[in-house]
Amino acid sequence: MDPAAHHGAGGADAVRTAVRNRLRSTVIDVTPVFGFTVTFALTHRLGVALTLALTAGAGVFLYRLVRKEPARQALGVLALVCVQGVLAGRTGEATNFFLPHLVVHGVMAVVTPVLLVLGRPPLGVMVGLVTGERTRWRRCTVRRRAFVKGSLVLYTGNLAMLSVQLPLFLTGQAVALGSVDVFGPVVFALGALLGWRVYRRSVGTHRCEAPVGTSADLSHPLERTVR
Repeated sequence: MDPAAHHGAGGADAVRTAVRNRLRSTVIDVTPVFGFTVTFALTHRLGVALTLALTAGAGVFLYRLVRKEPARQALGVLALVCVQGVLAGRTGEATNFFLPHLVVHGVMAVVTPVLLVLGRPPLGVMVGLVTGERTRWRRCTVRRRAFVKGSLVLYTGNLAMLSVQLPLFLTGQAVALGSVDVFGPVVFALGALLGWRVYRRSVGTHRCEAPVGTSADLSHPLERTVR
């Protein structure tokens, strides 16, 4: 794909479509967490809640297979629910069911600043994978800075989730933690969408010129920072 596709309707549409698909998938993927939280809130029986969560996880797995979605994605959701179930079941603590998600947010909180320092803002990496551009956007200073701004929006959402989840986990408030955890994927998807809009606004009308020796389409030139 053209490295400058982010400037055209195709690149923007690809990102928006990816976010919308992520939001749709969220409704399905959070079913085990939602089921566990509601069941534990009503019964306060960990075994019953885990049974329902694992059943929901198996249901999500089968649903994705029937829809002929990638098996790796379907297995990923099921595997995560199994890990959550093992952690909660072996320790007897309902809050440990949400520990994997808490760890992910914690890792992102640490890794994101490192990626920003290395000049690889997470939003840029994700957009590059969606549009097929990979990391060629790094050749353009304007775009790199814009992706940093967008990534900071995404990072803010992650820190907000972590700041709410961590105290609930430490104080053993499983139902409250589960209620917040359900919105984790939604917060991420909305953060990515808002970060993309910040990126687009930061780039503005900037366009990049084609480097010498390339045969890029003039309507979608390869990038070199225009100063």
